[in-house]
Amino acid sequence: MVRPSWAAELAKPPGKAILRIGGSIGVHNVGEEAVFDVPMLEALGTSRFSTSTPWTDGVATWEGVPLAVLMKAVDASGATIRATALNDYVADIPMAGLAEDGAMLAFRRDGELMPVNNKGPLFVLYPFDREARLQQQSFYMRCAWQVARLDVL
Repeated sequence: MVRPSWAAELAKPPGKAILRIGGSIGVHNVGEEAVFDVPMLEALGTSRFSTSTPWTDGVATWEGVPLAVLMKAVDASGATIRATALNDYVADIPMAGLAEDGAMLAFRRDGELMPVNNKGPLFVLYPFDREARLQQQSFYMRCAWQVARLDVL
């Protein structure tokens, strides 16, 4: 696989690291991992959608980096992303369909960075209200909040 020229230049995070990515990735900046702070995630390009979730009240506007974009940025090669939360909860997310399904690693809710006590710092979620097919257990099980680590398997 040919790596984009910018991939070799992933700098170490100057701010507080909120995400570590390991496993089958080709781009590293700290040992065998890719480590990001919020500005680094923002620099990849963000998206935004409004949706309700089974775990929050009402509709909120979520902003973050599309998981497909993040996986491309770290030159991921695998079938599954394993998201691990601060409390060691694990959710497995198929790599297939990330872009089509709108999977996002959100770091803002209604314009504000999410604190740990309110599902932050990172929340894997989908635009559930966009399509009825996303409103089923198989998609809900792929979600996790308080995400601190992703591993490509």
